Amino acid sequence: MSTDGLRQALNDSQRYLDVVQKQVLGKSEAEWLIDTTVNNFARYYNSGFIEYRKSVAEAGDFAAVEWTGRGATFRDVLGREYIDCLGGFGLFNLGWAHPKVVGAVQAQLQKSPLPTQELLDPLRGMLAHLLAEITPGDIQYSFFVSSGTEAVEGAMKLAKLYTRKSGFIASVRGFHGKTAGSLSLTGKAIFRRPAMTPQNNVFHVPFGDADAVEQQLRIAREVGNDIAAVIMEPIQGEAGAIVPPDDFWPRLRQICDEYEVLLIADEVQTGMGRTGKLWGVEHWDVAPDIIASAKALGGGVMPIGAFMSTPKIWSVMNSNPFIHTSTTGGNPLACAAAIAAINVTLEESIPEQAAEKGEYFIAQLKDIASRHTDVYSNITGKGLLIGQHFVNDDVGYAVASGLFKRGVLISGTLNNSRVVRVEPPVVITREEIDTVLNRLEDTLRELRGSLSTPDVPDEWDAANGLPSAPTTSAQGAFNLVANDDSSAAVA
Repeated sequence: MSTDGLRQALNDSQRYLDVVQKQVLGKSEAEWLIDTTVNNFARYYNSGFIEYRKSVAEAGDFAAVEWTGRGATFRDVLGREYIDCLGGFGLFNLGWAHPKVVGAVQAQLQKSPLPTQELLDPLRGMLAHLLAEITPGDIQYSFFVSSGTEAVEGAMKLAKLYTRKSGFIASVRGFHGKTAGSLSLTGKAIFRRPAMTPQNNVFHVPFGDADAVEQQLRIAREVGNDIAAVIMEPIQGEAGAIVPPDDFWPRLRQICDEYEVLLIADEVQTGMGRTGKLWGVEHWDVAPDIIASAKALGGGVMPIGAFMSTPKIWSVMNSNPFIHTSTTGGNPLACAAAIAAINVTLEESIPEQAAEKGEYFIAQLKDIASRHTDVYSNITGKGLLIGQHFVNDDVGYAVASGLFKRGVLISGTLNNSRVVRVEPPVVITREEIDTVLNRLEDTLRELRGSLSTPDVPDEWDAANGLPSAPTTSAQGAFNLVANDDSSAAVA
């Protein structure tokens, strides 16, 4: 670090701040921002992301760099518009920049952006109260963090503290995060092996198989492996929107009670209305002992996560409030966003919207799949957490690429390379859904002759009134997960 380096940092930071302050960029400014972004990612963040996201990094003359969005659509810095069918991997239930959530954060920002951590900040208490009102069963207490993986880590710690046991049962292809403890639960070797996860007392069973859970608990009891909790997603997200049999969650509740272990529901992706219920477990009228939440809890505006439990279990936290803390978790800005998110979710009937739109979307996708059996193997999901299962990962890549060229953003799943998710903001309109379906049909028609790399003619965009869009797709996103057992059991 030199004086010249510091002077350059001052100048660069000012130029970056100038960009932050602008609502609209001129063409030359946009081109500069694109070049700068690609260079910064390649040289200072992670060059692998440029290869991973070829669909956005090699967009003809310019990469696709996001700029602004509202509802279920967003624009890049060149003004090209996309329908968002990814939804920030579950962040944007309420759409991009919902005005009520943004307004709450802006109002709080003018008063106090961060807490003293010594006085009692009111919004943390307000949010905890609201979560007690909307969560199933006897759940009453909450602790706030900044992400889903932190919420899972907290849930694990709480389960250990309460039960004085260390083991966990999770599912194959389950996804719970990538920090040390949560990664131990995540059922994908490609993420686990390089990190040599320290939590060894974790056992994985097939998702949806209650008999396997019970057998593992029986064996654990016999050999002296103390199990603190069973942790599952209500519906597996990164495995491809896999819905378990209807008796699975009720049986989990029964089995956990019988073996005196806790039941943890990882609602990071399924919670806040995504699947057609406020919480995924509500599809089966099950009350878990602990819930982990994040993603949509922040209303698509601020990062926030939470783990929540009953008074009985939470007593181990109350006896020593400093046993688990976070300097920035549950800060006033994040809590303001979450309070507004809960309000909007209830006021705008987000779960009901997800159920209605998801039923229509899934039915239409199943119809398309039935007419393209050489491309599709299945359509799964509930609400607006939907998985398109393809015959192989190359076909999935080709479909994702073709849709992106046509102004629709979708992406694969981390634990199943053959699945491309459909996870739009719940506020997506029926008209936008129909537009996506029409563009999917166009993509599939073009794939009929070649099921590998579709080449959409340049004149397609102009003929259909769309701006010029990227010309390649991020096959690396599919290859990343294909390296480790790409086959999947589809429920």
